[in-house]
Amino acid sequence: MKFEKHSELQNTTRIKEFILLGFGNTENLDTLFFLLFLIFYIVTLSGNFLIIILVMMEKHLHTPMYFFLSNLACLEICYTSTTIPKMLAIFLSGKKTISLWGCILQMHFFSTLGATECYLLAAMSYDRYLAICRPLHYVTLMNGKSCILLVLTSGIIGFLLISVLTSLLTQLTFCNQYKIDHFFCDFTPLIRLSCSDTWVIERVALITSFLGIIPTFFVTVSSYAFIMQAIMKIQSVNGREKAFSTCSSHLTVVSIFYGSLMLVYIMPTTGKFRDMNKSFSFLYSILTPMVNPFIYSLRNREIKIIIRNILC
Repeated sequence: MKFEKHSELQNTTRIKEFILLGFGNTENLDTLFFLLFLIFYIVTLSGNFLIIILVMMEKHLHTPMYFFLSNLACLEICYTSTTIPKMLAIFLSGKKTISLWGCILQMHFFSTLGATECYLLAAMSYDRYLAICRPLHYVTLMNGKSCILLVLTSGIIGFLLISVLTSLLTQLTFCNQYKIDHFFCDFTPLIRLSCSDTWVIERVALITSFLGIIPTFFVTVSSYAFIMQAIMKIQSVNGREKAFSTCSSHLTVVSIFYGSLMLVYIMPTTGKFRDMNKSFSFLYSILTPMVNPFIYSLRNREIKIIIRNILC
């Protein structure tokens, strides 16, 4: 039996290249999709670069909140740049192929940046919690060293979590099946094509997903819950409405990001959830990075005043 299995594996052709099926048979709509995703990409880059430039230029924006915002903007630029340029190339040329190592690297960088964003969003919500609910301790707790340490920790944890998966992924064998039913090389659609035993890597992926998503989601939601509670104690109705509007918009974006992540990486990948994976992936991989600059920064009064002064 072992000899038969070994000879069967030898007779299979090992895949060195994959085909990204994208959004299905859209050959007649390639130009439309190219223009649509190009607009998404330009808006994402413009909004996030604007935040980075403003924070660098204006000295009074050199505070922990804007430090985290500029790091989030930089992260979003890298995050979308791992997937959208390849999609644009596919729509423009019609060539949907991607090499095995190119696919693994795309998955690695995309997932690492996604895990880092989870921890960075938690750090940002904790920063706002300290500023609003613990103002007397804010300066001592959230100093320059603390901010840098939180950002570095977010990146290191994200890198370590995904590196474990990537190392296991490189040990898998891919044969016969070469069509990835997705618009980029995501983890779940990729391992479905492997002819190796994926039980270990699937369990490890579930553990890393829990470690990356659940604790950070709990910290983020808890922080905003305490912030909302503090806002309700504000006596000024106008001030309460402004603060509530800002926090609720932040919480909406965070909920969309985490909700779609949970549905893709933690919920079962069969049945309806499997069919809707592309839609949920679109939410956290393209939509959220595009709207984050507008929600977190461009609705901010200080940012709007600076932009108005520059334009005038």
